[in-house]
Amino acid sequence: MHDSSLSGSALVPFVDFTAQHQPLQVQINQAIQDVIQRGDYVLGQALVEFEHAFAHACGSHYGIGVASGTDAIALGLQACGIGAGDEVILPANTFVATLIGVLRSGATPVLVDCDPRTALIDLMAAEKAITPRTRALIPVHLYGQMVSPRQLLDLASSYDLLIFEDAAQAHLAECDGQRAGSIGTAAAFSFYPSKNLGALGDGGMLVTREESVAQRMRSLRNYGATRKYFHTDYGTNSRLDTLQAAVLKTKLPHLYTWNCDRYRAAQYYDALLRPLHSLGIQPLENHCGAGHVYHLYVVRLTDACPLDRTALQNALTDLGIQTGIHYPIPCHLQPAFKHLGYEIGDFPHAEALSQAILSLPMFPGLSCEQIERVVAALQACLESAASACIEAQV
Repeated sequence: MHDSSLSGSALVPFVDFTAQHQPLQVQINQAIQDVIQRGDYVLGQALVEFEHAFAHACGSHYGIGVASGTDAIALGLQACGIGAGDEVILPANTFVATLIGVLRSGATPVLVDCDPRTALIDLMAAEKAITPRTRALIPVHLYGQMVSPRQLLDLASSYDLLIFEDAAQAHLAECDGQRAGSIGTAAAFSFYPSKNLGALGDGGMLVTREESVAQRMRSLRNYGATRKYFHTDYGTNSRLDTLQAAVLKTKLPHLYTWNCDRYRAAQYYDALLRPLHSLGIQPLENHCGAGHVYHLYVVRLTDACPLDRTALQNALTDLGIQTGIHYPIPCHLQPAFKHLGYEIGDFPHAEALSQAILSLPMFPGLSCEQIERVVAALQACLESAASACIEAQV
């Protein structure tokens, strides 16, 4: 779902799994061998243990492992009773998996704009979009920062809405004293390799406090069967492999420390980037303090920036700094979703951000020296461009 390419020639890669995997290599290998020896590759012991451990870590009761974060949304909404005839509100500023999940559930997606300061869903815009058919609201905890649980719960209770969290980028994120996955009826997570808790391939999970939702989700992921060869739902084949669960279970106890490492890196970025605000580099705001788990560290190029984003990215690449864009085209402007009827200008904040954001390197183990290199490269590029602009005006 995100940039997964690594470059050995880059001074600072966008993502580097080395610091996570090298110290755990023996344990990961043993976990995989244990599954091979048991031979329970599908719905096996390691999956059951990981489902329980991850749900507990999120402050929830039940975890149901599936093949991807997209399936966790699509099947999860169905498990919550959302389907044809229901409207589901979600932000235009999200990865397309959120929207695809709603469409696959049979529900009607209703997109709304985002808060330009944080890139999170604008809850005032969401409230204005509520109709008698609105059944659910999907807050996307984007980039590792949660949408305010207090505000979400106030809005949901006022309009009797189901909260379904998209927490694909927010493993163990916290806000208002609550963890991602513990606010609504259910929450979807992704274990794509670059996530804060990543598998060695695709994977996802639904967490929920409601036993009935968990039971239906287990059925939906396994051909709609409540027991072998007895099918009560029109389900599918979407099961988190036991081998992947074994790897994730091995990594889970280290997730909090890795998240703290990301937060410390973000704080250092914040400090070093302050002098560059006048040159047009503005980090997105953090409204959750240490609860922000910084799946991505995203800055916004303001009007004061002397370079356009493409030129800046290219210049940074030449200096050995890898960057990303999350995301360059909002959901409502993707060709696949023209049938929804949205047009350019419908969500101005999401559209403006899509043209102005840049993701800087962020991963556990990112050193202070690497962060300094990133910021020094940014400063060099911007100051050179600013000087060129001044000379051109003289």
